[in-house]
Amino acid sequence: MDLQLTAMTSMYNAIHAQQDRRPLSLATLRRIWRQFALPHRRRLAWFLVLSVITAALAVATPLLAGRVVDAIVGGATVGFVALLATVIAAIALGEAGFGLLSRWLSARIGEGLILDMRTAVYNHVQRMPIAFFTRARTGALVSRLNNDVIGAQRAFSDVLSGVVSNTVTLLLTLAVMTGISWQITLLALGMLPLFVLPARRMGAKLARLEREAANHNALMSTQMTERFSAPGATLVKLFGRPDHESAEFAVRARRVRDIGVRTAMVQEAFVTALTLVSALALALVYGVGGFYALRGQLDPGSVVSLALLLTRMYAPLTALATARVEVMSALVSFERVFEVLDLRPLVADKPDARALPEGPVSLEFDHVRFSYPSAEQVSLASLEEVATLDTRGGVEVLHDISFRAEPGQMVALVGSSGAGKSTIAQLAPRLYDVDSGAVRLAGTDVRDLTAASIREAMGMVTQDGHLFHDTVRANLLLAHPEATEEELWDALRRSRMEDLVTSLPDGLDTIVGERGYRLSGGERQRLTIARLLLAQPRVVILDEATAHLDSTSEAAVQEALGEVLQGRTSVVIAHRLSTVQAADQILVVEQGRVVERGTHTELLAAEGRYSQLYRTQFGSQHDQSTEMAAAS
Repeated sequence: MDLQLTAMTSMYNAIHAQQDRRPLSLATLRRIWRQFALPHRRRLAWFLVLSVITAALAVATPLLAGRVVDAIVGGATVGFVALLATVIAAIALGEAGFGLLSRWLSARIGEGLILDMRTAVYNHVQRMPIAFFTRARTGALVSRLNNDVIGAQRAFSDVLSGVVSNTVTLLLTLAVMTGISWQITLLALGMLPLFVLPARRMGAKLARLEREAANHNALMSTQMTERFSAPGATLVKLFGRPDHESAEFAVRARRVRDIGVRTAMVQEAFVTALTLVSALALALVYGVGGFYALRGQLDPGSVVSLALLLTRMYAPLTALATARVEVMSALVSFERVFEVLDLRPLVADKPDARALPEGPVSLEFDHVRFSYPSAEQVSLASLEEVATLDTRGGVEVLHDISFRAEPGQMVALVGSSGAGKSTIAQLAPRLYDVDSGAVRLAGTDVRDLTAASIREAMGMVTQDGHLFHDTVRANLLLAHPEATEEELWDALRRSRMEDLVTSLPDGLDTIVGERGYRLSGGERQRLTIARLLLAQPRVVILDEATAHLDSTSEAAVQEALGEVLQGRTSVVIAHRLSTVQAADQILVVEQGRVVERGTHTELLAAEGRYSQLYRTQFGSQHDQSTEMAAAS
């Protein structure tokens, strides 16, 4: 490593040394070893051995270079000088080979760690309740899987190897330099503050600039993510503010440019200063060493060895000076990952959970009470990007809900917005657990069933008709990965989507766009219905499946829903009462309670809340029909 590279390394370490000064956590270290490092212990051992060997070879080369100078000055034979040169070449080849092997092991360990951590976090997040996803910012969560996992990986691939190799190199270098001339070694060490102190001061300034640039880049990234999505771009265009958006973006971009220029100049000044200090240290070694050599107190070759060893000493010293903080940076990343892993999923299979039996399935709510979990139960302040979590929560939203849908029956839920209908729908597939009472499938409490068997038996269509940014085929196969081509087309035909998909440029392999925005609302809904048909669930839940659709799209979707509901136990949530008049039982839900129940005819005759809702929707139409009949 030359002196300029040493200076640049010092600058990098100093910048990152400003980022965290918390004490080391032994508990975190033990957990890292037990949970992630232990599976790689054999590779780690070999990696450490190779690091020691590489460090030892790095120190051997300057000594042999000095021997070459002494041999030339002393009039040694050409063969001896050639032998020394051959040994130096062999050491260089060995150092390169061991370095490559060490880097390969480092990469295997680091990438293996990334794989282990990413899969652990991803699998854990998938088990979290829906409330977790409604609170956490997606970008913050993705950052844990990317930035923090990679930051933790540095502990193994960079920090660990750096600490080991730098420690070995420093000890060997100091031992050899002291053996050659302890006076020059002390002088060289005396200049170390000129190397480290500027690094810390300028590093702090560069760290502040980097953080400011990172903040502006994050803001630009957030702005682009929100404005470049289909709904965001539509909103900007509808309100006619593209010029304002461009100006706001440009202000941040210009600030990043200015910071970049300042950072480049500070870095250049910093590296130049440290390179100058390094050159002065080298001049000191040559001057004092030359003085001793001229007086016969030191061999010329030893002066050359000391000069070459100088950089071998400054580089590890400056690196080790900030090694603790480098380790802390990695540990902080580990702790941020552990924060997510330590969030306990509120819904989990019991050890003795059993599968739902085959055959028809009834759905029963038995005196169910429910309150949404508080933020501290399901979220982290860092994931919500707030200082403290919202302390609200735990307020009961469902009160003593009871009903039963027999196999093949339809139960409809109607009522005002926010009455609790969708909450009931989310409890049926056990997206949440009830606080008291029970939700039963085929007479068995869902908490005693495996999640896999519940998902297999139950299908749900929501009002947003969510699709992934993938092909039509991939979105359909989500419900039934082993479905044949014939089964896919049969589901599309039954959901009234066959003609549309046939007309698409790539048929089943056509990309539907982010959230399915390349399709209309009705087309998205019918595609989600096709997906449900492929799953062939025994229980179907429709949560406002025809909301926000025009009359033509609603008619097509209703026709497709007829295929889904035939012969299946179903719970249908609807604001449009025309879609649920044929239900076997209608429940009117208000403020988390069932205030009325019965058939369409019975509820109209009762002149209660259902009758009010019905007259609100159809009263004007009925009055117009009556007037037309009287006029005729």
